[in-house]
Amino acid sequence: MGKSIADVIKLIKEEDVKFIDFRFTDTRGKEQHVSVPSLHFDADNFKTGHAFDSSSIDGWQDVQVSDMLLMPDPNSGYIDPFYEESTLVLVCDVIEPSDSNAYECDPRSLGKRAELYLKSTGLGDTAFFGPEPEFFIFDSVQWNTDMSGTFFRINSEEASWSSWNDFNGVNTGYRSGVKSGYFSVAPVDKFQDMRSEMCILLEQMGVPVQLHHHEVAVEGKNKIRTKFSTLVQRADWTQILKYVVHNVAHNYGKTATFMPKPIVGDNGSGMHIHQSVWKDGKNLFAGNGYGGLSEFALYYIGGIIKHARSLNAIVNPSTNSYKRLLPHFEAPVKLAYSARNRSASIRIPYTANPKDCRIEACFPDSMANPYLAFSAMLMAGLDGVQNKIDPGEAIDKNLHDFPPEEDAKIPTICSSLEQALNYLNEEREFLTRGGVFTDAILDSYIALKIEESRRISMTTHPLEFEIYYSL
Repeated sequence: MGKSIADVIKLIKEEDVKFIDFRFTDTRGKEQHVSVPSLHFDADNFKTGHAFDSSSIDGWQDVQVSDMLLMPDPNSGYIDPFYEESTLVLVCDVIEPSDSNAYECDPRSLGKRAELYLKSTGLGDTAFFGPEPEFFIFDSVQWNTDMSGTFFRINSEEASWSSWNDFNGVNTGYRSGVKSGYFSVAPVDKFQDMRSEMCILLEQMGVPVQLHHHEVAVEGKNKIRTKFSTLVQRADWTQILKYVVHNVAHNYGKTATFMPKPIVGDNGSGMHIHQSVWKDGKNLFAGNGYGGLSEFALYYIGGIIKHARSLNAIVNPSTNSYKRLLPHFEAPVKLAYSARNRSASIRIPYTANPKDCRIEACFPDSMANPYLAFSAMLMAGLDGVQNKIDPGEAIDKNLHDFPPEEDAKIPTICSSLEQALNYLNEEREFLTRGGVFTDAILDSYIALKIEESRRISMTTHPLEFEIYYSL
């Protein structure tokens, strides 16, 4: 939908569009928007853009240089299915008006720089990404944090703890136990129709869907897998997916979250990221090596393993991320690679077709800004190829059950956001090559995340009362 400016103008007339919704993504990965009546929109807006105050976006410009432009991408256009009035969404790049260049802290523009950098290296011309963002759907959620105390409470009819509660005066008893929700069918799986509606809307909005199902955690954990694509488009699609999940759940009177670990004691949500690099129509990851991989792909894995701890700050960007990354909850905490082995942090999915050959990084989660996450993983992998970083031997054993003496020899990802931010700050050079990540965006990003981490560390936790109150 909307492959050219002319197509967009035609679509506005055919669909009797009343509003144009300019959307962009902030540093944390949250979509922002402003709507303009279609009467005040024409083809010139694709050249002049739409002015906005960037100082109101966390981590962006100071108030004295706050004016920025939203430059719509005509290829991104789709009709929003959730608004009562017909509204056309256009995803935007953020432009610095003083020189008409892309704003260096704009995540989407950064993704474009990563794609250009790949081409400039001569190593490849296209990077494909296929993320799998998982999410929870709850009946309701409550929380409070103030001087009187703090708490959160999750209500979920699916949850094992709801076996003694009535819902509208009834408790049917259809629920499975902890860690046993994977591929469950109705009536245990209560979200089939909701996920199906999400998938239908995604297709209407230009995002191809491959499958959907209930995930392992029984408290409403779900997955929708959508098709792989190029870096920036795939990041655009990820933002659309999250938008659809949130709004469909809301329309059903439910609430959805992409938090990695909202539930204590059951599996969390990840965002496995499938990736490959191509050149001249050839998949450079396909070969005759381990798992059907090429030397190029193995070096790419080496780069990700080498830089995994600094990558953590970008692909696991919340304090909650590290509550998921714990042993015994299918969390890929060990920095190893393996074919088909789901306990490794980097997996090589089985395929009989060389075109489908890829790697799957399993440690990222959906708190990640997709533009930053895909770009960072690409830069780490390319560093591995450029410097021929050996990833070591593959490990085909279950990494969750290694004896202690063997387990200690395998490196791990970071154990906290604070640790990851320190690694990112110290090892940023591989990200700044070709001007893809700049010091400005990294400094801004790190400052935002340090502030989040400090807020958490300064807040009294209910568990502290259980451990310390009566001592």
